[in-house]
Amino acid sequence: MLGGIRDSREQPRVEHRWNSTWGGGIPDPTFVANIKRSYPMRKLLFLIPFLVLGKLTMAQELGIRFGDVLGNAVAVDGLFQVGEFSRVHADLSFGKGVGIEGLYDFLYKPLGDGVNWYVGAGPSMYIDDPFFLGFSGELGLDYHFNNVPISLSADWRPTFWIIEDTDLYAGGFGFNARYVFGR
Repeated sequence: MLGGIRDSREQPRVEHRWNSTWGGGIPDPTFVANIKRSYPMRKLLFLIPFLVLGKLTMAQELGIRFGDVLGNAVAVDGLFQVGEFSRVHADLSFGKGVGIEGLYDFLYKPLGDGVNWYVGAGPSMYIDDPFFLGFSGELGLDYHFNNVPISLSADWRPTFWIIEDTDLYAGGFGFNARYVFGR
């Protein structure tokens, strides 16, 4: 461009969403900034992982957990089957702070008519002042009603906190009531 006048031999400037100079597949920073400003795009990017996860799982359960949930009293509780005898158990609790747990139940075995027991472990996080990060275990019993898409369970979740203070908390008893999708 010469003096603000475009030379006819110059190619028009084309905006690319992906810039290969950023490592082949990493988004251009201006593209990322536009996503951050675009509310519908943020909603879409937030929803896509949940839709994909929901499609890939065999059965889902969603409900409420009452009891000691990482310093709070109530949590949104969700289960996602990842195999015949394993599942992911996630909780999001609100109260004094925000608690997040993502537990992998590697043993999920039937005991009898609709009754199952499970054992699992995974990371736990409590977001407040102070911030806590740790590792929780889980041991519980689960009952599925035959004619109603409801699941009830009781479990114990001891937590070993690593960040802010190193401490073993042996509480964490809770009761879960969940709706079973696809039944």
